[in-house]
Amino acid sequence: MATIEECRTALDKLSDNLAGAEGDVRSAAALDRSLSCRITDLDITFVGRLKDGRIEVLDTLQGPPREKAEIRLTMKGDDLVSMVNGDLNFAKAWGSGRVKLEAGLRDLFRLRTLL
Repeated sequence: MATIEECRTALDKLSDNLAGAEGDVRSAAALDRSLSCRITDLDITFVGRLKDGRIEVLDTLQGPPREKAEIRLTMKGDDLVSMVNGDLNFAKAWGSGRVKLEAGLRDLFRLRTLL
């Protein structure tokens, strides 16, 4: 089972990947939205913002998020680490229910480029 530190490192790596992206991926990541990433097996939630093509983690909370973020991810820690390392395909994990992504319809259309 991935640790809190491994999950935080994975989010930082994802942020770096988004910041270094080009073209459609870069424009999709250029949203300014509140973001939460719930790690179910650790019972924690990383909360922050997707802003200027980067993920800014502002806090780590015990349990579910206290407020509903505009973009919400839910998964196990191992799945987060595997996705960021390229060992787990996001689209397949999302389609099978291993990863949940919730956002407004307009944001989902923009984010589909990242999938």
